[in-house]
Amino acid sequence: MDRNTIIAIVLSVIVIVVGMTLQTLFMEPQMAAAAASAEVSESADNTELIQQSDDIELFAVGVVDDTSPFSIQTENFDITFNPNGGTISSIKTLKHLENGNPVELLFKETGDPDAFALYYGQGDGFEVNVPFSYSTQTSEDGNLRRIMFTRDFEKADGSGRFTLEKSYTIPNTDEYMMRLDVRAYTEDGSALPLDRGYTISVGPQIGPAFESLGSNYDYRRVEVKYEDNGNKSNARFSRDGVFTADPEETIDWLAISGKYFSFILIPEDVDILSAGADQSMNEEGISQKDTVYISSRGTSSEINDTFYLYAGPKVAENLRLYDNASDNVFDLSDMNLDEVIDGNWLSWLESILKWILQLFYRLIPNYGVAIILLTILIKLLLQPIAKRGMDSTAKMSALAPKIEEIKQKFPDNPEAQNAAMAKLYKEEKISPMGSCIPMFIQFPIFIALYGLLNTNFDLRGSMFIPGWIPDLSVPDTIYTLPFSIPFIGAQIHLLPILYVISMIFSMKITQSTNTAGSQAGMIKFMTYGMPIIFFFIMYNAPSGLLLYWSTVNIISIGQQMLVNRKKKDVYAKEIAEKDAVKEAKKEAKRKNRRK
Repeated sequence: MDRNTIIAIVLSVIVIVVGMTLQTLFMEPQMAAAAASAEVSESADNTELIQQSDDIELFAVGVVDDTSPFSIQTENFDITFNPNGGTISSIKTLKHLENGNPVELLFKETGDPDAFALYYGQGDGFEVNVPFSYSTQTSEDGNLRRIMFTRDFEKADGSGRFTLEKSYTIPNTDEYMMRLDVRAYTEDGSALPLDRGYTISVGPQIGPAFESLGSNYDYRRVEVKYEDNGNKSNARFSRDGVFTADPEETIDWLAISGKYFSFILIPEDVDILSAGADQSMNEEGISQKDTVYISSRGTSSEINDTFYLYAGPKVAENLRLYDNASDNVFDLSDMNLDEVIDGNWLSWLESILKWILQLFYRLIPNYGVAIILLTILIKLLLQPIAKRGMDSTAKMSALAPKIEEIKQKFPDNPEAQNAAMAKLYKEEKISPMGSCIPMFIQFPIFIALYGLLNTNFDLRGSMFIPGWIPDLSVPDTIYTLPFSIPFIGAQIHLLPILYVISMIFSMKITQSTNTAGSQAGMIKFMTYGMPIIFFFIMYNAPSGLLLYWSTVNIISIGQQMLVNRKKKDVYAKEIAEKDAVKEAKKEAKRKNRRK
C-alpha cells in the first residue's frame, strides 16, 4: 500500500467520524423531538376526552380532519351544519324574506347551542360537541339530501367502544320537514355505556329576530300535542322556566311557535324517557329563549331513533302535507301539524273571509286594496242590520228639541230627567242604545277579521302604499324618536292616530248629544274613553288590521251622515204629526168637558 492510499484512508476515516459526531450533536436531537411530537399528537387525536361526570368518562376515538362548518341549499332551505357535535347552526328559508334577506329561523346568539345538539343524560348531562366525520349524498331521484356525521367513543379504560351516527335527511322539494336519525351501536353487540340515555334539543328560539315581545301582535310560545288528549295546548312553565311534558301521555310533537313560523319537533318510534322545554327571560341579548327537548332511554345495545323537524311557515298548505303519506317525501301521515296555526271558535268564518280576501287580491294584486274591498263588501252585507241603528240615531236627533225641553224643565234633578227621557223613548218606541245593538250583532265578524288580518301569512311583507305602509303585517313607522315614550315606545305610527280620530268622529255622529243623566255619562265614555283605550291597545297592531278598522269607521261616518240628512226631517215631521194628533185629542177632551 503506497503512501497516498494510506493518507486517503486516514482522511476518509476522519471525515466519517467527524461527520457522524456532528450529526449526533446537531441533527439527531431535532429528529427525536419531531418523532416525540408526532407520537403525542397522534395520541391526542385518537383519544379526546369529551366530559367526565359522576358516572361516566367518555373519549372520542379517531382523527377528524375537516371541522369547518358547511352549507347545503335545497329548494326551500339554506342550512349550515357544524361538524363539532354534528349539529345545525343555521336554518334559512329561501322563499321568505326579512329586509330583503332569507329569514333566519334559528335565532340565537354567540354561545347558544345549535339545533339538534346531543347531550348525554337528561338535562343535567354534558353536550357531545367533539368533531364528527361527515359525508353527503343525494338520492337517485334528487329529492333527498343526506348528511351523515359519525364518531367512535369509548370509556377511559378502552372498553365499551361504540359508534354514534347522526344522519340528516333534507328534502330537495317544496317541503319544510327534515329528519334526524340517531344511531348508536357496538361492534360486538354488548350494552352501550349510555345508561342515562341521551337528549336531543332544538332552540334557542324561532326567528325572525326580534328585540322584545309582549303582545299578541308578536309572540313566541311553546306548544305540545299529546296523542290521546285532543288538540295542542300551550306549555305552562314553572317559575324557574321549566316545562315537563306529562309522562303519562304519548307525545305527538313539541313546538316553538311564533306568529308566522314554527319549529315542530316530532319523535318517531322513540323510547321517550322525558320531554319538555326550558324558557328564559333576559334583560340583555335575546329577550326570550325557548328550547324544546326529548330524552331517549338508550339503554340497549343499539339505538335507532328518528326525529322529524318542521321548520317553516305556519301555512295550512305546507303543514297539511303530512296528513297524507302520498303528499310528502317521508311518507308521514296524520301529523295534524296545522294545529299550530292560531284559531278560535270562529275559524270557519275566518276561512270564508280569507277566501274572499284572496279573491279580491287576484282581481287587484294589492292586499291593502283587497282589505278595503272586503270591508266595503261586509258593510254592504250588514247594511240591513246597521240601518236599524242608524235610523235609531236619526230619530234621536229628531227628538233633540223635546230632550232639550226636559233638560230645561228638570235642570237640577237627574232622576226626574231620566224618568222623563225614559217615558219619551217609550212613547216614540226607540232605544238610546239602539245604535250599539248592531255593533254587538256584528261582533263575531269583527273577531274573525281580527284573527285573519293579525296572523294571515299572506299579509307578511305585502306592501300597500310605498314609503308609508311597506308591510301590512307590521305597524307603519313614519318616524323614530331618539327617546322612548311610555306605553308607546320610540316609533311613531300614523295609522293608530287616524284610527282613533275616525273612531271618535264615528262615535259622536252615531250617538245622541242630548242624552241625560247616567246615560249621558256612559255615552261620553264610549265616545271619548273607548277610543283612547283602543289607541294604546292597537298602537302596535299590524297595519292591515288598523286599515280595516279605519275603513269601517270612515264608511260608517258616511252612512250615518247620509241617513241623518235624509231621515232627520222625516222623523221630525212624523213626531210633529204625532204631537198634533195628541194635541187635537186633548183639545177634544177639553171641549167635551165644557159641554
